Parts: sequence; structure tokens; C-alpha cells
Amino acid sequence: MKEIVELSDKTITLDRNKFLKVKGSIDTNIYYVESGSLRIFVLDDYEEQTIRFGYKENLIVALDSFLTGKPSNLFIQAIKKTIIKVVTKQQIQKFLETENNRNLWMRILEDLVLQQMEREIDILTNSPKERYKRVLKRSPQLFQEIPNKHIANYLRMSAETLSRLKKS
Repeated sequence: MKEIVELSDKTITLDRNKFLKVKGSIDTNIYYVESGSLRIFVLDDYEEQTIRFGYKENLIVALDSFLTGKPSNLFIQAIKKTIIKVVTKQQIQKFLETENNRNLWMRILEDLVLQQMEREIDILTNSPKERYKRVLKRSPQLFQEIPNKHIANYLRMSAETLSRLKKS
């Protein structure tokens, strides 16, 4: 991933609760989180559904829009003050001119797809307690970086349920 981050020649600072992307926008960049944290969510009948987080040393992007060039239904919002490096689609396309870089890019995309599939299966088949344990094992730093209300939403449970699970 270091090779992709080094492509960046622009840094953005987002204050807490500010939006990097809103529904209907087209994402032509990939973002590397230097510090802070963000969340990706959709708005479903006036209810936010968090689908992903980004924090230090993560890549974050409205991937659907980045890949297709079409508007996305996703919002990307800073949870706290966040500094991100911007890598443009043009920079990525130039980077992908070599086979080694294309292989690296494929591994990154494959990892994202597998993470998303794992999460979907987790939400559909596991109890709240199992979902909590799995996320705690996979991403313990999440609990240091992200407020409980957002983690609970991501895990599709109430903040009270998450609080009880953390105590047990």
C-alpha cells in the first residue's frame, strides 16, 4: 500500500462531522488516512447505516463510484478531525501501467471484497455477541478510534446492546 500512498501530492484536513463525499457525488480519488477517523454510510429511509470505517493507515473510497465513474449513494464523513492524503484516479491509472502494480491493486481489491462478504455473512448469520467478538478480534483498534454509537450501528445493534456485550 505504501506505493499507492506515495503517489499522493495533496493532503486534506477534515474537521469533525465534515463530509468528504455525499450521496450523488462521483468519487475520482482514493484517500489514505494519516490521522483521525471516518465512516462510510448510506441513508436508508432517514436512518444511517454505517458500512465501513477508515482510520490511521487505511485506504477509504466510495469504491462503487471510483470504479464506475457514476454517482454513489454513499456518504463519507469525518468522525473526528482527520488528515487524509489524496490519490487521484489518474495517478492510479498511471501506477497500473506495470504488471507488478496491477497485481498489488488486484490484491487490495480482492481483500476489500472478501472483507465486505465476510461482514455481510456475519450480519446475516451471527448473533450480536458473535458479531461483536468477531470485530473485536479482527479490528481491536476500532474500539479505540470509533465511538460506540457508530460501532453499534455498524454491527446492527443498539448502543445499549453493545455496552452490555463489552461489559460481559
